Amino acid sequence: MWSIGELAEHAGVTVKTVRFYSDRGLLPEAARSAGGHRRYGPEALDRLRMIRSLRTLDLPVPDVGRVLDSEDALEDAIAGQLRELGSQLAALRWREAALQLLQDCTPEERAERLLLVGAMTTPPDTAPMARFWRYWLPARLPARLVSAILERAVPEPLTDPEPAHVLAFARMHALVTGSCEGNGRPRSEAHRPDGDYRPAVLYEGLIEAFALASPDLQAGRPPSEGDALDAFVDAHARACGARDTPAFRHRLGIMLAAEPRIDRYWQLKAELSSPSSEPTPGAAHDWLHAALDAQLACRVAA
Repeated sequence: MWSIGELAEHAGVTVKTVRFYSDRGLLPEAARSAGGHRRYGPEALDRLRMIRSLRTLDLPVPDVGRVLDSEDALEDAIAGQLRELGSQLAALRWREAALQLLQDCTPEERAERLLLVGAMTTPPDTAPMARFWRYWLPARLPARLVSAILERAVPEPLTDPEPAHVLAFARMHALVTGSCEGNGRPRSEAHRPDGDYRPAVLYEGLIEAFALASPDLQAGRPPSEGDALDAFVDAHARACGARDTPAFRHRLGIMLAAEPRIDRYWQLKAELSSPSSEPTPGAAHDWLHAALDAQLACRVAA
């Protein structure tokens, strides 16, 4: 049997360290001396070395206890540490990119950018973007449809951002958390829930139309007639309880007014996407709107 001092000497640690782990139940004593002093067997040395190895990996003391009691707990503890380390590294990369953004800009830009960057967390929190869309979207949309829209609309923070990504995210954060003029829901007439308007029909149809337009957008083709435009117009017509007629297309061209706040959001979302990413719904909407305008112009000219 070893005394607490002898165990500390064999392990190359202080008596205080041995007492700390003993008091927390990680290092059970084998016996007590006649004077009430702790005594440890040789197996305590191996256990103490294991404790120190786990603590070197920054495992919290409760996790160390679980690993010592069950070998299966080690895998979960390692996975948890890797997740935490990944979050810390992501935060450091975002902080580095933010500092580079401030370092590389002109003195005139620095004050504004400092306020923008300082208003968001690193890595950025996407909850404000999700709240923005939940507020802007019609209240009667099914939950599955809202989830599908949020999946396309809310950007995921990049793991290795560039300074330009930090600026785009900061501007998006400022956009969605800033005050909204008017009624707070700046929609064009085509998206307002008036009368017999059925928002679920519209947004489901728009998802289909955007998917049909995506190949043309990715190929860089100019806006034109086709299945994508027909699906786009049909979605608006069915949502309003109308039919797709030349008269309706003319009226729809007037109804599709610009929505500056939403347009700006999609511009920033595109800046956060890789060049190979699928076009944003905003880009698809603009392409289809331009295709409708071109068709209407041709009919007037004819």
